[in-house]
Amino acid sequence: MNSLNLAIVEDDPEVRWLLSDYLRRQPGLNVVLVSESAEDFLAELPDGLSPHVVLLDIGLPGLSGLDALPLIKQRLPQADVIVQTMFEDADRIYLALSRGASGYLLKSTPLGQLPQAIREVAGGGSSLSPVVARRVLAHFKPSPQPHAAALSPREQQVFEALIDGLADKEVAQRLGLGLETVRTHVKNVYHKLHVSGRIELLSRAARGQL
Repeated sequence: MNSLNLAIVEDDPEVRWLLSDYLRRQPGLNVVLVSESAEDFLAELPDGLSPHVVLLDIGLPGLSGLDALPLIKQRLPQADVIVQTMFEDADRIYLALSRGASGYLLKSTPLGQLPQAIREVAGGGSSLSPVVARRVLAHFKPSPQPHAAALSPREQQVFEALIDGLADKEVAQRLGLGLETVRTHVKNVYHKLHVSGRIELLSRAARGQL
């Protein structure tokens, strides 16, 4: 497995130490930068070791995580940003996704789930706490339904699981399917609904565009 460069932006010193200490000990993860503010992060980006994934807190001193998101994406257009925060209101969630976040995890997420979330995002997927998907869909009414002719019954079940925030393995467990079968259905859902991935699927579903 290729090593993933990881950066952490977190103002709480205890949380910052816990995250950096745990993640730097995980196979395939290389913590290249730990910052207590967005300003420090942007000023201290190392040459030649740009992070592939940035764990970004929202409630930062000075420039907030939400305001820093566009600046980070401008400096690191190939990097994925996972917002990690205690806030679960739909407005912040939607703003983070619309500004380029590839994932939104609540700080209640068990530490042991973070490495897989990071790898999923770096592999082109997304990482959303299940409650996050539900918050967004509950905020925007009416609840979206894909056109009946667009998806097969099984694809409809996969679609519903995706907007519940489930990862591919969790979709497979819910529906009693093999992982590769689920991945095939996911690709078909994306193709039929003309979306590039989970973030666009959730965003368009939230706006009632599917």
